[in-house]
Amino acid sequence: MAVQAREVYEFEVEDVEYIRHEDKPLLARLFKPSGAGPFPLIVELHGGAWCRGDRLNDTVINEALAKSGVAVAALDFRMPPVAAYPASLADINYAIRWLKARATELGSRPDLVGVMGVSSGAHQAMLLGMRPRDPRYSAVPLPASTAAVDAGVRCVVLCWPVIDPLARYRYAKELKDGGKPYPDLVDQVLPCHDEYWRTEEAMAEGSPVLALERGERV
Repeated sequence: MAVQAREVYEFEVEDVEYIRHEDKPLLARLFKPSGAGPFPLIVELHGGAWCRGDRLNDTVINEALAKSGVAVAALDFRMPPVAAYPASLADINYAIRWLKARATELGSRPDLVGVMGVSSGAHQAMLLGMRPRDPRYSAVPLPASTAAVDAGVRCVVLCWPVIDPLARYRYAKELKDGGKPYPDLVDQVLPCHDEYWRTEEAMAEGSPVLALERGERV
């Protein structure tokens, strides 16, 4: 049986400002396949325990997606010490709406926009997919001249997500309380949880797993 070769697309890379908080711009790195399209458009969220990393983290993944004919917008968003939960969700929700409103000029369509995340970025991707119209996350309005769109997405792709922040926090604390030896990651994870979430109540509220167990309507 003959195997059909997959098309490999040339692509362009561009950094654009999608939102500004006071004098601080937040950038999206766009990976735009060449061709007529319309191409799927993935909003990509980096990991880093909610406190580290930037839009360059997952370049190797995003370049591969662009070569396969998927447009990508890899985001910077607010993190501690600048801002705690839910500020990053508000930035990402805004970016999804901003990109949907511009999907055609990016070679895509509003109904072809999805979101993908890695680790803590995957947690945020899932939470946004479940709560596209949460008033806290959608608090930043688009410019008045922009077409009205919501942050609902076509798909959510999760790469090793922190799908239950509270469970991971408690597990890491249990390991630390047991004393050495424990994985070095524990000492990295716990401070980031505290900086981003601040309370266990916030971790529970922002847990996709617990939202489903609570019967939250999504």
